[in-house]
Amino acid sequence: MINIILKKRRDESVKRFHPWIFSGAIDKTSAVPQEGDIVRVFSHEGEFLGSGHWNNGSIAVRMLLFEEGEIDVRFFTERIHKALNLRMVTGIAPGGNTSAYRLVHGEGDNLPGLIIDVYNDTFVVQAHSFGMYKAIGEIKMALKEVFGEKLKAVYNKSSSTISVKDIVSFPDGYIEGNSESPVAVFENGKEFLVDWVNGQKTGFFLDQRDNRALVESLSRGRRVLNLFSYTGGFSVYALAGGAVSADSVDSSRIVKELIEKNIDINRKSGLIPYDSTHNFFCTDVNSFLKDCKDGQYDLIIVDPPAFAKHRDSVSNALRGYQRLNAAVIEKISAGGLIFTFSCSQAIDREAFSLAIFSAAAQAKRKVRILSRLTQPADHPVNIFHPEGDYLKGLLLYVE
Repeated sequence: MINIILKKRRDESVKRFHPWIFSGAIDKTSAVPQEGDIVRVFSHEGEFLGSGHWNNGSIAVRMLLFEEGEIDVRFFTERIHKALNLRMVTGIAPGGNTSAYRLVHGEGDNLPGLIIDVYNDTFVVQAHSFGMYKAIGEIKMALKEVFGEKLKAVYNKSSSTISVKDIVSFPDGYIEGNSESPVAVFENGKEFLVDWVNGQKTGFFLDQRDNRALVESLSRGRRVLNLFSYTGGFSVYALAGGAVSADSVDSSRIVKELIEKNIDINRKSGLIPYDSTHNFFCTDVNSFLKDCKDGQYDLIIVDPPAFAKHRDSVSNALRGYQRLNAAVIEKISAGGLIFTFSCSQAIDREAFSLAIFSAAAQAKRKVRILSRLTQPADHPVNIFHPEGDYLKGLLLYVE
């Protein structure tokens, strides 16, 4: 196994259990590591610090162990057991009125580079590092060990998350069993069709579960606008909460059918009243906002994709958040509510709040913050890895 030697005084963060070692902290290596290799990490003075996956990038090592040990099937089995226990303690899994949840959330579950989402009895695995991709077979064996007959299928969806496509091709597909997609899952009693084969991410944005429930509690009698709607999660909750109407806006034509099906199945189950209305607009969000009337909506959800995926794009992203939210604040009715979010990990809460402050000043309306929003318990944040606190939201009241 290759040894990684850190520069002098560059071991403090590792000793504080931060899971990332940046390339600039490395002094030398005992040999040339290859992408995805398991490497051992030492301080400049020769103290063993742990082991992890090597990456040819700015994050050179993603730490998996901070003590001696093997990274094998047993290792993954123990970590997945602990991840499941956390979900059981917080009441997210198993069973109940929710059958879709995140089982493994990367650094938040001490498995950096790995995401596992559960949809009923199908487990969708997404590797965000080549090391985790190489370990997919061991991860599958660990899942079978932990869940036994409760596991029907494992789907590997890593083609869009691996950056080393020149090394090997990354076809998505089932690596254990088989199951149909899309399939109906339940979230807080609402029914949604999830397509992990063709959908974004692993098929559904599980990180907005708690925020969708909050929208439901505040939607009665309101006219709701759901921007960047994807498959309509917020729209379903709003209508189930008694919204008079909900308009979903997304630039992707692919999601139209799933949105309509999600609305329809929840109408048929009695969760959405038949006298409420829903419309889908396949168009650019900015163009839609320019055309809609002032005061047309009483509650607006702004949940865009990540504007900043890297540090060098933060400034442009903040300007984008400001422009978008200023347009929303200008349009909403007096006494209206705005749920606005950023899922950009590179943007911290203070910077996002400042962008919304600037948006309110630009719109020249009085705005109050009612609540600060974040990700649910199945997307835990490792206290030693504050970067994992990626989902930032504000609930605003506009006079």
